[in-house]
Amino acid sequence: MEFRSILKPAKDVPITWWSSKDPMEPRPKPSTLLILCVGLWIFGTGDAVIVAAGVGNTPWTVLAEGIALMMGRTIGQATFFVSIAVLFLWIPLREKPGIGTILNAILIAAAIEYMLPILPTPEGALESLLQVIGGIALVGIGSGIYLTANLGPGPRDGWMTGMQRVSGYPIGNVRAAIEISVVIIGWSLGGTIGIGTIIFAVMIGPTVAICLNIAGEIGRPQG
Repeated sequence: MEFRSILKPAKDVPITWWSSKDPMEPRPKPSTLLILCVGLWIFGTGDAVIVAAGVGNTPWTVLAEGIALMMGRTIGQATFFVSIAVLFLWIPLREKPGIGTILNAILIAAAIEYMLPILPTPEGALESLLQVIGGIALVGIGSGIYLTANLGPGPRDGWMTGMQRVSGYPIGNVRAAIEISVVIIGWSLGGTIGIGTIIFAVMIGPTVAICLNIAGEIGRPQG
């Protein structure tokens, strides 16, 4: 396994030894379920790290923070509420959730809820930016792990792909439209946007692609 090849971005989600053969599998292997849960917790922790940096949240967390401020709830709780609300938007699109979809809604919100209070507050701009980059790395690692489990998309990704299928617009355009919309709504409710939001938007795609390739190399089926 060459270092240069392992850092090459993946073009799609690779198949690993822990990947489920069916995204709708009701009783996945324990190893697949465990790896899925680990990936989702890492993802949520990365999101919490970015929030704690205080220089701008990820698009969906801008919305969650705005809702949290409006409702007097925590960001973790609001993240869960948003996930459930988005799942209802699946109904007219006839999308079907898998076990991974439900666990995505629960575990990412739980990780934000429990990790955010214990994370450090940066003392300066450089520390904040480094913390954002670290959070993006964790989100990428978590994505690389949970996506390869192949147990159903998260609520937001499932809605995005469903909207793309129904509308016929390119997936990049659909994602951009959704994320710009949630940022605007979240910001209008008091959510935090800033340089961290911009850095996330620029870095998250390549980071997830590289982490998917690493997961594929590590988990390559034998034989």
